[in-house]
Amino acid sequence: MSKIRIGFAPTRRSIFSAPDAIKYGNLTRDKLKEMDVEFVDITDINEEGLLYNDEDMKKVAEKFKAAKVDGLFIPHCNFGTEYICARLAKELNVPVLLWGPRDERPDEKGIRLRDSQCGLFATGKVLRRFQIPFTYLTNCRLSDPEFDRGVKDFLAVCNVVKTFRNTRILQISTRPFDFWTTMCNEGELLERFNIQLSPIPMPELTYAVKAAKEEGSEVAKVITYIKENMNVQIKDADVENVAAMTVAMKGLAAQYGCNAIAIQCWNCLQSELGIMPCAANSLLTDLGIPVVCETDIHGAITSLLVEAAGMGETRSFFADWTVRHPDNENGELLQHCGPWPISVAREKVTLGYPLAFEHPGALEAEAKHGDVTLCRFDGDNGEYSLLLGNAKGIDGPYTKGTYLWVEVENWKRLEDKLVCGPYIHHCVGIHKDIVPVLYEACKYINVKPDLYDPIEEKVKAYIRGE
Repeated sequence: MSKIRIGFAPTRRSIFSAPDAIKYGNLTRDKLKEMDVEFVDITDINEEGLLYNDEDMKKVAEKFKAAKVDGLFIPHCNFGTEYICARLAKELNVPVLLWGPRDERPDEKGIRLRDSQCGLFATGKVLRRFQIPFTYLTNCRLSDPEFDRGVKDFLAVCNVVKTFRNTRILQISTRPFDFWTTMCNEGELLERFNIQLSPIPMPELTYAVKAAKEEGSEVAKVITYIKENMNVQIKDADVENVAAMTVAMKGLAAQYGCNAIAIQCWNCLQSELGIMPCAANSLLTDLGIPVVCETDIHGAITSLLVEAAGMGETRSFFADWTVRHPDNENGELLQHCGPWPISVAREKVTLGYPLAFEHPGALEAEAKHGDVTLCRFDGDNGEYSLLLGNAKGIDGPYTKGTYLWVEVENWKRLEDKLVCGPYIHHCVGIHKDIVPVLYEACKYINVKPDLYDPIEEKVKAYIRGE
């Protein structure tokens, strides 16, 4: 995961204490360095290293654009100059973090030096006038835990927005005929979100698999990895096909500049290569290139959003909602033929055969339990939303494939959302609570957040630092 770089533009206003503003600007710089945050500074723009006039704003904008910052952080080191902040934010079109250090008590003469909180009220209003979405980090001290958490979450929000705005999906063949649910509007995705597809026919993949086998060395490394990390129950020739397909898809993604893959996993592929692609999908997802089944473009987008929200520290898994838990009224089975990354498995995975197909190449393992986030980007009739919420892994009956039984707060409420749409039977899970990050990111990508539990106030309270 590439590191997120933010533009650091501390601001002041002339009628309040400039020395105190300089002091807090430097204290904030030191704190960001301590947190290992990569930022572009403005100390070369003027002697104070603060933003407060239009002439400097233009120079700052040019510098931040040249540095390709992913977000903008505007600490109000005293009241701040709200219209200058808004003009800078408008120039950059990146997520904006608004914060000011908590004010000290008035001195013995009743003098206040900064009034940072008051300035935050002003800037928030002017940003709204400019129609600039922004993230507010509660008025707190640099030493407060809310500051650390708020900055780290903002970096994750920036990562989601950066990923979403630079998404290109390698589409390997058309969707399977029977899967009308996974149809998408390619033109609309491009026009509204700049999401690009790179469609290739199935023979291009099979040619790449053949070429990978002929070259040999990369395939040999993958075969070694498979045999060391999986219980292999398929023939050596099929293992070679799995490894070659992994190498081929990775190469095609690089060739077309794609950060995720959606593949028609059945049934043309089986007649050409004689395997299921599940294990290859698993291996690539563990490398940070999410691969989803049944040419589900919206599923690939979801995988990218989820992994970006987790800052690439935890791998996601692409699942079907399948059947209800036989004993738990709020339990449900998340399962797929066998494409989940082995890093999410609770046990050593088995490389064998899937539930519904006769061809080899699928993994089998139960996923780790614990808290998970479940998510689905989808849309129809010109409207797009992001279904998201929490669940926890629970015990349940053994089943084939890669699987996890989960419990949610109210299954019937979630089931109603899935049936009534715009969602389908696919979702993406991750072993991390990223609901607040995705919720906040939605304001920047023009997608409606759709929480499947009534926790919006709880999420907002978390974002506020409560």
